[in-house]
Amino acid sequence: MLVTGGGGFLGSHLCERLLGEGYDVICVDNFFTGSKENIRHLLSHNGFELIRHDITWPLYLEVDAIYNLACPASPIHYQHDPIQTTKTSVMGAVNLLGMAKRLNIPILQASTSEVYGDPAIHPQPEEYWGNVNCIGTRSCYDEGKRCAETLFFDYHRQLKVPVKVIRIFNTYGPRMQVNDGRVVSNFIIQALQNKDITIYGDGSQTRSFCYVDDLIEGMVRMMNTPPEITGPINMGNPGEFTMLELAQKVIKLTGSKSKLVFCELPKDDPARRKPDITKAKKILDWTPKVTLDEGLPKTIEYFRKILK
Repeated sequence: MLVTGGGGFLGSHLCERLLGEGYDVICVDNFFTGSKENIRHLLSHNGFELIRHDITWPLYLEVDAIYNLACPASPIHYQHDPIQTTKTSVMGAVNLLGMAKRLNIPILQASTSEVYGDPAIHPQPEEYWGNVNCIGTRSCYDEGKRCAETLFFDYHRQLKVPVKVIRIFNTYGPRMQVNDGRVVSNFIIQALQNKDITIYGDGSQTRSFCYVDDLIEGMVRMMNTPPEITGPINMGNPGEFTMLELAQKVIKLTGSKSKLVFCELPKDDPARRKPDITKAKKILDWTPKVTLDEGLPKTIEYFRKILK
């Protein structure tokens, strides 16, 4: 198995899962946002191989399947170098789809709920085309992922490449970066350090939070479907929480003395985000098992250890 972005938050968990199932795993990462610490415990495994490489450049390997998870996923990182972000999504897709075509193997694209933009439909089904600003500061990620999906389905229709596309909604858990910039890690770190918890807008905007183990289970199930199952399929936890509710949960679970501070809402920040996972339930027999109240303590414990 080839896992691009294998040194990242999700990629490292996927590598671990695949090794546990007896696969040999080639992990490819340029470590722009990934970390060797995430996979250090795997380096001594006989079935694990690490290659430092940027997928915007061609890659020639012999593998049986490809999981493409390579791309910065948090605004603070993908906006740092927006041109590179778009190139990673688009040129990376072209390079990996070319490999999949040459080898006639399945390739899974880790797409995102950001393809829906600031949705006018709630919850978001896969048939919804989205409401995306194509020239905004988030466009490098949103439109890059949308273009990658276009390439995947054109390679499938025109060249018969066996593709799998999942759209990942907010996912959290151990191995998120301290400087990730996403709401769960931000709130936990601020709470553990008894700093003010920064809430953008009035805190009424909502997100759905999926624990990493659930997401990886869905991803593997998608790869193992018959060739005619291409997706896209939403993956996320349909439990919906406001930012205010999340902040209050984190403060309670950490015993923090943090106060809530309200800041200006970022441009193009979605007001509501919740997956319709009807297809995942029906096609993959997949439903998230870990509740936010169960997953947050595990994530908090991880950050406690690395902040010591």
